[in-house]
Amino acid sequence: MACCPPPNFSWVEPKKLAGLARPQLTAHYQYLLDNGIQHLVCLCERKPPNYDTVPGVKLHHINITDFSPPTPEQIQRFLSIVEQANAKSEGVAVHCMHGHGRTGTMLACYLVKTRKMSGIDAIKEIRRIRHGSIETQEQEKAVVQFYQRTK
Repeated sequence: MACCPPPNFSWVEPKKLAGLARPQLTAHYQYLLDNGIQHLVCLCERKPPNYDTVPGVKLHHINITDFSPPTPEQIQRFLSIVEQANAKSEGVAVHCMHGHGRTGTMLACYLVKTRKMSGIDAIKEIRRIRHGSIETQEQEKAVVQFYQRTK
């Protein structure tokens, strides 16, 4: 089956973690599966359309209001999902509506944890890889505070 990448898809850690905008089509989920992604973390208020059309992709729902920062518990839950999936050599993709704010915030927290980067450096790196990421000061603050808690 020919498949097309979901909107705004990019790897942050090849075969381990990717970010994207909200997938819409069965082909988007198939693309994820074909590229080794078995876990999709949805950060939107509502689950994405057609999320159950590709059985090999498991949906994890962490409800974060648009333009809001994740709570420390939500960050921890996200990082646990990635860690557990990666331990089984399963890839994870994370999305919000456009793949910028909430997605970028979680991806930056991932870099803080896995690459021991400072919050500011992680934000810069995610913005370099994924233009337009981390949209509000509150989201930036969430990454910096996460870094401070991990020191």
